[in-house]
Amino acid sequence: MHHQKIGTVLLGIIWLAWASVGWAQDSAYNVHANLPDDPAVCAACHKEDSLGLLWSGSAHHRAEVSCVACHQDLAKPTPQSRVRGQTQVCMECHTDVRADMHRPFGHPLRNGQMHCTDCHAPHGGPGPAELIQATVNDQCYQCHAETRGPFLWEHAPVTEDCGHCHKPHGSNHRALLQARTPWLCQQCHMAAFHPSSAETGMGVPPNGASSNLLGKDCANCHSQVHGSNHPSGSGLTR
Repeated sequence: MHHQKIGTVLLGIIWLAWASVGWAQDSAYNVHANLPDDPAVCAACHKEDSLGLLWSGSAHHRAEVSCVACHQDLAKPTPQSRVRGQTQVCMECHTDVRADMHRPFGHPLRNGQMHCTDCHAPHGGPGPAELIQATVNDQCYQCHAETRGPFLWEHAPVTEDCGHCHKPHGSNHRALLQARTPWLCQQCHMAAFHPSSAETGMGVPPNGASSNLLGKDCANCHSQVHGSNHPSGSGLTR
């Protein structure tokens, strides 16, 4: 008898919890019922992010992307509209990024440790590609603060744009590099201190053993590629 009472109480608690969730969902649906699919209407209430400030003129605004293209339609909910994750929603249109994301090296978007909105503001941002920060470098520095500097000896491409050397969404090369080193380095450094001939596959075994191609290649010596504060670090070697 005692166990039956406990079971009845537990069932009552579960029913109340389920009913509360359903009531909250129904309330949200009722609030949005009969609203037109117009970002301007949504912006009248949703002012907590950049929607009300930077939406006008943003990439999604110019492309005439509606709110329900990304967000579930609360006026007409469907089971499918509730299960899509943020990355999956973005990849439905940004297929080029989806392809890069599945390359061997990339940011941890695939396993959910990072999201598109960690860097981008979908409702409009101050930076290029709707970045949250004003520049590419400032956005990267939010996580990669060790590359910010200032350094006594600076590497010019680093201070200009991280994208000169790195691909943010994914790459076939380590550290999301645009190309394999030393060929990436030789796009700028062809005649500085080293012979100006381009490296080839002849520098790897069994044809040879060039330090410019093996191990970390250029970084075998120039290990401080983002900049150095060492008094003798003009070559970014220490």
